[in-house]
Amino acid sequence: MSALLDPVALAERLIAAPSVTPATGLVFDELEGMLRPLGFAVERKLDGAAPDGPVENLFAIRHGPPGSRHFAFAGHLDVVPPGDGWTSAPFAAERRGEPGGEMLYGRGAVDMKGAIAAMVAAVADIPAEAGTLSFIITGDEEGPAIHGTRALIDRMRAAGTIPDLCLVGEPTSVHRLGDVMKIGRRGSVNIWLEVAGREGHVAYPHLADNPLPRLVALLAELDALVLDEGTDWFQPSNLEITDISVGNPATNVIPPIATARLSIRFNDLHTGAALAERIGAIAERHGATILPIISGEAFLTEPGAFSHIVAAAVEAETGLVPEASTTGGTSDARFLKALCPVIEFGLTNATMHKRDEAVAVDDLRVLAAIYRRIATAAMAG
Repeated sequence: MSALLDPVALAERLIAAPSVTPATGLVFDELEGMLRPLGFAVERKLDGAAPDGPVENLFAIRHGPPGSRHFAFAGHLDVVPPGDGWTSAPFAAERRGEPGGEMLYGRGAVDMKGAIAAMVAAVADIPAEAGTLSFIITGDEEGPAIHGTRALIDRMRAAGTIPDLCLVGEPTSVHRLGDVMKIGRRGSVNIWLEVAGREGHVAYPHLADNPLPRLVALLAELDALVLDEGTDWFQPSNLEITDISVGNPATNVIPPIATARLSIRFNDLHTGAALAERIGAIAERHGATILPIISGEAFLTEPGAFSHIVAAAVEAETGLVPEASTTGGTSDARFLKALCPVIEFGLTNATMHKRDEAVAVDDLRVLAAIYRRIATAAMAG
């Protein structure tokens, strides 16, 4: 591995640049400063306006010989708010522990500045003649994800810079680095339900129309739904009631409206639109209206050449053969799969989104070596 680009030192630089979602500015300055000396052309752009401000996105590319294969690394520099109660400052990137067991602490160490640092260290050792390499990096993965990777994809399509394969550096490992890779994810749709009634005094119910019994009946029917039994690669889809609201402070008033919210995580037997239509038909029978928002469709990168490349690289560096999984939440892979086959592989996820988020120093260096093997093999075809 390059003596000049230690992934631990790179991770420290990225962590030290606060980047609570939506991320802009300094953290992208740091990444650009790492990539340009390696021969990457870097494009940065502010896109849209998330609830808390604009989103910065970065696309960097180093072209190989004409006709060479194009491999992309993808990820995000934004992080969730650190919260209180940290042992050390969340954006100070502090190392603690003895050699062999040393940990690097800081928000983003695992999710996912550590992985991006490992990507940069990995490509430093790959010669330009090996093929085309790119970085697809957003500042809006932990937020609404409306103006992030999707905006990058639009520009990549317009420029004709579509990769042949893409690896997302999400923290997929569970017990130790290398035990799990993600070859797919379930889709996600959130649905807001509203039942309108007519307010009135509880002593005169005939003069009012209580929406709550209809909402309760609707939710009971939805909760009893069995969407499917799962597939060879996906667990069963599940529908969860995540909120019920009436907003009625009075004890003697029938409320005029009642609302609820559902979240459905679904496998590749469904689409978000089809599920929304199914829920809408049930809601209509109970006098309810719905507002569905689809945040991603299910996808699967069938086991094959790409998953074999990832598994071989992991085994060579760790001795483990990673389990191919589709569990967990959503990631930006749900958008990138529209460009090319995509797999997720990264650090252990035990401390992501928690106080005292930390990564093993040795894992960062091993991850960089794994990424180097994956990229080299992917470009070789």
